[in-house]
Parts: sequence; C-alpha cells; structure tokens
Amino acid sequence: MSDPAITPELVAAHGLSPSEYDRILEIMGREPSFTELGIFSAMWNEHCSYKSSKKWLRTLPTEGPQVICGPGENAGIVDIGNGLACVFKMESHNHPSYIEPYQGAATGVGGILRDVFTMGARPVAAMNALSFGRPEHPKTPSLVHGVVEGVGGYGNCFGVPTVGGEVRFHASYDGNCLVNAFAAGIARADAIFYSAASGVGRPVVYLGAKTGRDGVGGATMASAEFDDTIEEKRPTVQVGDPFTEKRLMEATLELMETGAVVSIQDMGAAGLTCSAVEMGDKGGLGIRLDLDAVPQRERDMTAYEMMLSESQERMLMVLDPSLEAEARAVFEKWDLDFAVVGETIAEDRFLIVHRGETVADLPLSTLASSAPEYDRPWEPTPAADAHVEVPEIGAIEALRTLVGSPNHCARDWVIRQYDTQVGADTVVLPGRDAGVVRVHGTDTGLAFTADVTPRYVLANPREGGRQAVAEAYRNLVARGARPLAVTDNLNFGNPEKPRIMGQFVGAIEGIGEACRALGTPVVSGNVSLYNETDGTGIDPTPTIGAVGIVEPLAARIDAPVRDGMVALLLGAEGTHMGRSALLEELGVEAGDAPPVDLAAERAHGEWLLENRALVSACTDLSDGGLALAAFTLAEAHGVGVALDVEGIPALFGEDQGRYLIAATLEAAETLMEHAGEADVPLVMVGQFGGDAVTLGADSAPLAPLSKLFRGRFAELFG
Repeated sequence: MSDPAITPELVAAHGLSPSEYDRILEIMGREPSFTELGIFSAMWNEHCSYKSSKKWLRTLPTEGPQVICGPGENAGIVDIGNGLACVFKMESHNHPSYIEPYQGAATGVGGILRDVFTMGARPVAAMNALSFGRPEHPKTPSLVHGVVEGVGGYGNCFGVPTVGGEVRFHASYDGNCLVNAFAAGIARADAIFYSAASGVGRPVVYLGAKTGRDGVGGATMASAEFDDTIEEKRPTVQVGDPFTEKRLMEATLELMETGAVVSIQDMGAAGLTCSAVEMGDKGGLGIRLDLDAVPQRERDMTAYEMMLSESQERMLMVLDPSLEAEARAVFEKWDLDFAVVGETIAEDRFLIVHRGETVADLPLSTLASSAPEYDRPWEPTPAADAHVEVPEIGAIEALRTLVGSPNHCARDWVIRQYDTQVGADTVVLPGRDAGVVRVHGTDTGLAFTADVTPRYVLANPREGGRQAVAEAYRNLVARGARPLAVTDNLNFGNPEKPRIMGQFVGAIEGIGEACRALGTPVVSGNVSLYNETDGTGIDPTPTIGAVGIVEPLAARIDAPVRDGMVALLLGAEGTHMGRSALLEELGVEAGDAPPVDLAAERAHGEWLLENRALVSACTDLSDGGLALAAFTLAEAHGVGVALDVEGIPALFGEDQGRYLIAATLEAAETLMEHAGEADVPLVMVGQFGGDAVTLGADSAPLAPLSKLFRGRFAELFG
C-alpha cells in the first residue's frame, strides 16, 4: 500500500500548523514522507515538545542540596540519605481515560511506573489525582468506575501500594476528565540510569513486549481538543498488561546489575520515535533503526505504525556490545523480547530503514531540542470581587452539606479498590493528609501527597498556584514529614486562548514563588493542555505531587485521638469565605481565593516539626475550614468533638497556613508555652471526646454524620 499524498488536510490532521509545516520544509529542503510527517507530528506536539509551556517552565526552581536530578529525565530524583534516593514523577493520561476509561487509566499507571524503574528505582508507592464531571452527568458514573478499576487493576497486579490521591467533581470536567498518575521508587544514589546515549556504533536494543497498532498517534491525540469525533479516537488508546510490566521491571533491574546498560529510555508517548530521538539528542548522537528487527505482534505493520505505536511495556536502551550475551540472557529468562534494532551514529541523523528502503532520514536534533517554542499571547485573570454573600445556614447543617457532598465525603469506596499495603511497608494508609511508606530495611519513612484547589486557581491563578504548593507542604508536615521536593501536573485548556494562557502563566508564577519560599524545588512534571470539549475548557488544575521524609519513622504524627484531648488551632483564626468549599456546595462560586502568606506557612510548618513529639494527631485546614478538619480528625478515630467557636466564617473559612492539633492536656500546655516563645499563633479551640459533634451552640450526634460521610460515595457510585 502506497503512502498517502501530503496535503494541507493531512498536515492539519497531524496537529501541525501551516507555519510548522513550512518550517519542516525549510529544515528538510524537500517534502517529507508520510512516516517523516508522523515523526515530526509526534515530536512537535504539546505532549512531547512543551512548545507552549517551556518558556514558563524554565522559571520554576529546580535545584537544591537534596536534588540529584531535576526536570528533563524520565523522573526527578532527591537524596534521602543512607546512600539512597527517591525517584518520582506525576503524569497525565486525561484524553485516553475519557475515551476508554479502564485502559486509559491503567496505561497511565503503567507509564509512570516505567518512568521510575527506567532510572534504576524499584517503585514503592503510587498516587492518583482524579477529576470528573458532575455526579449526575450521564457519563460520570461509567468514567468513575472505569478509571478507578483501571488504576486499581494495573497497580494491584503490578504490586505497588496506592497510598494517596484525590477525587473531585465539577461541571467543568463533564467533557474532559483528568487522570493524573504519580509513582515513586527507591534507588541507590550511586546506581541511577539516565537516557543520554553515548558512544558511536553501539547497539540500540528494543526490550519488553511486542509492538502492535494500539496507541498509534496517541501523543498527537492528547494534544488536541475533543469534539463530536471523539469515538473515532478510541484506537489511539493503548492497552496495558501489568503482569508483563512486572516482568519487565524485574528484568530491567536485573539487567542494570550486569553493567550492560549505557543509557535507557521508557517507550511512552510517541513510542519508538520519542525514545530514540530523546536518547540521541541528549547524547549529541544520531540513531539508525532497522524496523525489520522490531518485534511485532501484528502482521504487515507499516513503518509509520511502528514508529508511532504506543504499545505498552516497552523500553529502548543503548548497550555495551561486550555484554550483549549476558543482557540477552536476562530478558530471555523473563520471557521478554530483546532485539538489536539499530545503532548510534556520529551524524545528526535519524535514519530509519524498513524492508531495505530508507523511509525516514531526518536531522535528529531538529526533532527534540530544536522543536518549536511559542511565547503565546496571554492576558491576566481579572481581579475577583472580594465581597461574597454567605447564605443563612446553621453550623451543623453546613457541616452535613459538606460531609454529604461527593467532593468532601470519605473515599472508602475508591480506596477499597486499591491495594494499599502490598510490599508490607505502608505505615500510614490513604485517606489522611499524606500516606507514608517505610524505606525498606531502614528507620526512615517517605510521605506522599497530591493537591490542588481548582476553584482557587480559576479565581486567582497566582494565589491558587501558591496555595496548591502550600497545601501539599502542610499535608506532609501534618504527618511529621520534612518536605523535600515536588512534581507538577499542569492541566489546562487551550493555550491559544489568551485567557487560558494567562491562567497558566499566573499559576506557574505562584507555584514558583511557593516552591522557592518553602524549599521544595520542582524536580519533574508534566503539562497537559487542550483539555477542552467543543470549546469549553476545564477549570485550571495544576496538581502538585509532593514528597517528604520522616526521620526516624517513629517520629511520624499518627497517634490515636482519645477522649479528653485538646483541640489546638495553629495559625490565625479564619474568616475567608471566598471560593470556599461550603459556598461552592451551596451553589455560590464567587469571591477571591484566600491569600497565602508563604513566610507564615514555613514558620508554622517548621515549628510544628520541631514540636511533633508533643502532637498526638494533626491535620491541615483546607476545604471546609476548621469545622470539616475537626470532624474528619475526630471521626477517623471514632470520637466526637466540641469546638468553642461561633459563626459560619470562623468555622468554615479557608484562610491558609493553619493546622488542627490533637494533644493531651499536659502536652497542649507545653505547646502553648513553646508557641509563645516562638511567637507562633496557637489557641485552644475545643476538645475531642464523647459521641456528638458540637460547633459553637449547634450540636448533633456523631453516628448519623459519620454514616453519611462514609456512605455517600458508595451511594452515588457503588
């Protein structure tokens, strides 16, 4: 079958603008072949090139004494002591998950796990951040079931515990759900593997599963808006096999012990194309591939299909030729493909041969480091009206509204579908501020959390970006963990719209300011743009995944809350109701995001860590303010709580930089003394115990509130 003619329609179908195609013609001095057009399309789309975002990503802080490897590799790496490192990253699989929820979510998990073990780390924890449309939307229930089952099905079979995450519902996600997957692993700090190829004439080796037609064009599809042709995109969704991935991980880690690996790269977005180009470009080398040697599971695959397939569970490496036999033996033992498919070359060329013919011959560097870069026009988000009208409502009725909401009820139905303890090192389960995993064989723990509040970012992108980092920071501190670094997953609409690009710029500015102030550099991340359907975009959702260290593990804040314990509020008393969770549940989406005092955030966090031995339990104040924090902390331990606080703003305001602490009376008195000495605001606001929830003068039994809180999600989706 002959290749189709290169027409303006075909160019547009590949996601390339007329000016980009003109640039291709200028680079090549001729018209590209169909395969070459596909390669440019894959490498120059948003998903691979970051062409609309890299100008702004460069402004983020990425360095620090704890950072071993920042952005640009498969994952970021931080030093955790004892000769060990934590390797972690978060990535999106939004479009595939909306089209085919189970496989879209499953392969999102598989892809992020490969990013981690490609660098020589054994995965020890996973998280996910999920955003869906309204529960009553006809598509939402099937998306929720498919995505949650996909995440659990892949992660559980692979054998990595899911220790945290978040789930939200909002009308802006009706036509475009978000599935952000996080993974972290542990590696020896002196045994980390990178992707830059080195050495001319070295074998390029294909590892893992065979190549099929699933996922062809997936990266390009992920860089476009949805419209009424969405069902036609179903074949671009990959199909995963977690058992093959488990074998691939074991084989890869064993292979690394042989010394045969010169460089290695996961075959993720754009498959063989992106992995080969990135390895060559980072090493300043060219790559020659012979596609006849590529293991294939389908007959008569074309060069175009092989180069753009996103079949899962595959890797590409540059091999030390003297150790080929040892390397091959490892993969044969694990019943996985091992095929020499090319070699490194000195020239700046990406040379692809198929059936004896050259089907692509491109200057390799133009595909990666010389890809287009845009300074998109942007306009700042207008300042929000700070004044909001708070509807008349009783304190307990307001609490009941929140705990019965799909956005703020317990996630038990979701968590039960994940294996949270495989590996036997999970010490704090999901459902709290942050999950904690023991670094196997040590007395150190790692804490993980994922956070963002899109309604804040929509109202005020800069403050919303700052708040996402600050809340992630607080969630780690609330577990007794010292924050180390973050990964970001930046989900936005169409960047060609100045309003949307302005949201992105504002959020990046806020994230950068917060990361610098809190000492949490950005070491990895992902940008997902064009999250729109029929011109309607999602609310801006820059998810922050954060990692902290607990040393020693016994110092984590995780003791029971018992009758008679004192409730202490660390941080200023609050009244900010703009863009609050309560107002949103009451149908009022108005006001400004709460301001974030980064100096106070750090001061309060460092004071809490210094005094954590006196703290029995703790949670940060975020959605629902003091009232919801007090309820969830008490309910988790089966006790009631009474707050000596009156008024809806004081109870449900979402002012930042605050924590709720449970401590014995004796410890509380000592904490108050320490707070006075450090000039940190700390006040007693109530007491834990009994079988009721009392908010000022309003009270209700704990049991029916707990039943509503624990059962609401299953009632909607179970």
